[in-house]
Amino acid sequence: MLISQNIARIREEILAATRRAGRSENDVVLMAVSKTFPSHAIREAYAAGARVFGESKVQEFSGKISALADLPDVAWHMIGHLQTNKATRAAELFTAIDSVDSLRLAEKLNAAMQQTGRKLPVLIEINVGGESAKTGVAIDSPELESILQSASRLDHLEMRGLMTVPPYMDNPEGARVHFRQLRELRQKVASRRLPSVNMDVLSMGMSHDFAIAIEEGSTCVRIGTAIFGVRTKI
Repeated sequence: MLISQNIARIREEILAATRRAGRSENDVVLMAVSKTFPSHAIREAYAAGARVFGESKVQEFSGKISALADLPDVAWHMIGHLQTNKATRAAELFTAIDSVDSLRLAEKLNAAMQQTGRKLPVLIEINVGGESAKTGVAIDSPELESILQSASRLDHLEMRGLMTVPPYMDNPEGARVHFRQLRELRQKVASRRLPSVNMDVLSMGMSHDFAIAIEEGSTCVRIGTAIFGVRTKI
């Protein structure tokens, strides 16, 4: 199927999921995960209405951004693990960083943004499944608390919410417990009313489980394969 047809189908599924949950479809942002795909595929998705894109590697994205610089009103999100030594370059390239997983990385991004005079929206990545192969901070970790408590002094970052990649399960329903965990964490953090901490964004749900994520409160679903097809690993 064409990318445009895939996007149309996904939007219909988003609408159906929001209706089941008693929510508005406007509550959910569709992020097209374009990592590993060429600029012409991104242009096709853009032509079909996609305006938010997710990339996972600084080097890969820096190699194709120049070919996409003419596209207006596009938000480029870093959703992959970001090494601290690439924080400065990432701050230059991306509209937002959705994978902050340490206070040190947050501090590096804040320092980089001080040079630009603008604020960088960020999400804290949570490892809800406790998987050693995945990045993100644990729900009850001291590192998460350190990031939250430091938000007020990181004055060039906008902490806007949480992101997660749950354990993969063949049955998407199995991810529900993890999505619920993140929603409950978001509510817990929001209730504390910490200075400079905003919990408006809950980024969870991918191609095989995004409908379940929406039912559990996701405000942003990250769709790659269902839009662009199976990717080649790089």
